[in-house]
Amino acid sequence: MADLSVNFAGIRAPNPFWLASAPPTNSGAQIHRAFEHGWGGAVWKTIGAPVLNISNRYAGLSIAGQRLLAINNVELISDRPLDVNLREIAEIKRLWPDRAVIVSAMVDASPEAWREIVMMIEDTGADGIELNYGCPQGMSERGMGAAVGQVPEMCELNTHWVTSVTKLPVIVKLTPNVTRITEPAHAAIAGGAHALSLINTINSIMSVDLDTLQITPSIGGRGTHGGYAGPAVKPIALNMLTELLTDDLVLRSGVPVCGMGGIQTWKDAAEFLLLGAGAVQVCTAAMHYGYRIVEDMIDGLSNWMDDKGFATIPELTGRALPQVSSFGELDLGYQAVARIDPDKCIQCNLCYVACNDTAHQCIDLVAGNGVRVDPGYDMRVNGKAVADTRPTPVVREPDCVGCALCANVCPVDGCITMVSVPGTQQSVSWDALTAQRPEIASSWDAMMAYRAEQGIEIH
Repeated sequence: MADLSVNFAGIRAPNPFWLASAPPTNSGAQIHRAFEHGWGGAVWKTIGAPVLNISNRYAGLSIAGQRLLAINNVELISDRPLDVNLREIAEIKRLWPDRAVIVSAMVDASPEAWREIVMMIEDTGADGIELNYGCPQGMSERGMGAAVGQVPEMCELNTHWVTSVTKLPVIVKLTPNVTRITEPAHAAIAGGAHALSLINTINSIMSVDLDTLQITPSIGGRGTHGGYAGPAVKPIALNMLTELLTDDLVLRSGVPVCGMGGIQTWKDAAEFLLLGAGAVQVCTAAMHYGYRIVEDMIDGLSNWMDDKGFATIPELTGRALPQVSSFGELDLGYQAVARIDPDKCIQCNLCYVACNDTAHQCIDLVAGNGVRVDPGYDMRVNGKAVADTRPTPVVREPDCVGCALCANVCPVDGCITMVSVPGTQQSVSWDALTAQRPEIASSWDAMMAYRAEQGIEIH
């Protein structure tokens, strides 16, 4: 059985599955219950400045009957008394010495405020501190959270105030609400951060109720922006994780990154690990399904690692990163086409509609007798049959550009696959091509001449 234990910036845990700082880690009783289910660690819901929360606090995104594809929250940091949180943190660490207990903190941007809270956290015996520079609502208006994370100079300064007064590992939690995620990451590293975590929630307004005309969630007839999280944000999180772990400065620093954002299953977690995360944090999925989901996460990841021959988490960490490339380095000569399995096709024609209306018009509808037909065709014209069965979509491969839209709209798994075929044009990247022939990038005449040489036809 695979060894799932991790050592993240000196913080040890029996597995990489940690609960993120959020409502699931609001109290000692909750975290105790979570650890009983098998979670490897927990980041305590952010403690620090005094707050008052409101209601309603959440709005969910549901599509076609699927609930909570994303969640928007306008909840602030912990509203429980500081002394209560500190006492419970110490108790949890005493009861669960083998689990990672990390305390998320947020205070006013001053060295005195940070020193005070850090000393209190150290006294609990916690394993580490996570600096919350990501909260996009409520706290940012008070000069905390994202207000720090969005300004690299403030990020570096606040981080230095913490790392200069504690020996505990300090994790800086980055906000995704920036243009370049590497800039606050560089600042955090310059401030002495021992690790990074991302992503925090994305600034958002979830929806407008078309009956009441009110923003959701509605707080006494008013609404505001909040933090967007859940399965729908996973691609954004994976991209930002990759941006960090392909950045020269981050790589040279050796600072590990804890990944989060949309993790719901062991497969999601494996993707984060393969892109370089040293551990992962989960929030929305636990809010949706409860703490027990970690049991499937542990079993699923362990079984997959056994199947792939990975004995430990470090063996798989970052294994997908070498494939990451810029567009300019991709092979322009690589070619793939869509192939439709007629035995799996349910003849819904979604692929035809998508291709014909919005892509490259290379799928035909072909009746059982081989007659090409259009949607809405009449089975009989002048009394003669033109099709004897419901038509089946067929790809004209010479015209297919391999965009893969059809494969993505098809409702049947494995019905449409993208198949590599021998390329008909030069195997070269855009960067290499334009280095050899720079005029191609600035002149359409030069571009058309190159296409003619290569036999490239755009229909």
